[in-house]
Amino acid sequence: MTDLELRPIDRTEFPAFYRTLAEVFGETVRDSDRERMGTVFELERSLAVFDAGEIVATAGAYTRDLTLPGGPRPVAGVTVVSVQPTHRRRGLLTELMRRQLTELHQQDREPVAALWASEAGIYGRFGYGLAARMLSWHGAKDRLRLRRDVPLGSGRVTLMSPERARPHETAVYEALRPTTVGFLTRSDRWWDRRLADPEDQRAGATPRRHALHTEQDGTVTGFATYRTKQEWSVTEGPQGTLRVEDVMATTPGAYAALWSFLAGIDLHPRLTRYLAPLDDPLAQLLADPRALHAEVSDSLWVRVVDVGRALAARTYRVPVDVVLDVRDEFCPWNAGTWRLSGDASGATCERTSDPAELTLSATDLGAVYLGGPTLVQVAAAGRVDGAAATVSAVGLAFSGEREPWCPEVF
Repeated sequence: MTDLELRPIDRTEFPAFYRTLAEVFGETVRDSDRERMGTVFELERSLAVFDAGEIVATAGAYTRDLTLPGGPRPVAGVTVVSVQPTHRRRGLLTELMRRQLTELHQQDREPVAALWASEAGIYGRFGYGLAARMLSWHGAKDRLRLRRDVPLGSGRVTLMSPERARPHETAVYEALRPTTVGFLTRSDRWWDRRLADPEDQRAGATPRRHALHTEQDGTVTGFATYRTKQEWSVTEGPQGTLRVEDVMATTPGAYAALWSFLAGIDLHPRLTRYLAPLDDPLAQLLADPRALHAEVSDSLWVRVVDVGRALAARTYRVPVDVVLDVRDEFCPWNAGTWRLSGDASGATCERTSDPAELTLSATDLGAVYLGGPTLVQVAAAGRVDGAAATVSAVGLAFSGEREPWCPEVF
């Protein structure tokens, strides 16, 4: 970092900040994209590395709530991390991560940070653990049929303009958010960004379509958003693709009815679905389990910034009382022994001199924090020291009833 300056940017420097980010990610620099990013970007939480006045590395964070076991809690949504190719292998990324996490700790801000990783091998060395995964569905839509015994309810699916659909989609999302681990708060500005539909980002597909599921009493209980991209073969006919984006519902019947509607869209024999939950109920609805193929990939990575506050911020599936020895070289204020006591109503986590019952790294603590990967799985990889019975009991306490799911890349 010799002769380099690391600091937040001001408003006049935002265009250069955005340009660096776009160039590193191989994207076309567009004023429209910069303006959309600027509607949610938090200048005071930005970090940039300057070399002779030029921005050569970037990072930032969004102030949002993330639903944990027990409900929504503040999280630092780490984002826009980049380093110019001219300045790689010089420790800039490490300094950005260190500065960001140290400030979170020193300023008593969010006790947890979370991010989506552009490359999965990057963030483990900074203490982030893989806390949630996602599914991507793809396959033959013309074979997509639901089992005959699947109840579809008595509601109906209708298409609606984006403007008319938005308040209903917001209501469904808000009904799910308090109890769906991995969901993030969405202000009006975040909904604006989420629903933005610029033509240059459609990859040749149609504008986004909005389908709502409405009960007989008029209550909207689910929605789906999708695009289509048509291709034709002279000899084989339509070869288009249905690109499903969101499918959310507050009842099983609405969820099944939305998928029944999507399966009935003609002229598009292929289907893709990105950002689906790892335990997507769709797998249990299909008459032909081979109609769609699922690919698993990482989604949220979680960093426990302050062990005591972070572990006290969530609830636990069954009562737990355990002394943890946490290893953390990158954030040394976390290292040492902590007594965690909690249950489904709340928890405390404080320093203790009592002997440790389990030893694990902050990275692995982040991995199990949302209740996705279990402590038993982490221990099976040789990353937890402790009696098998203790690992099992504590793992059950950390686990969730459903897999964590974050349906939004930030």
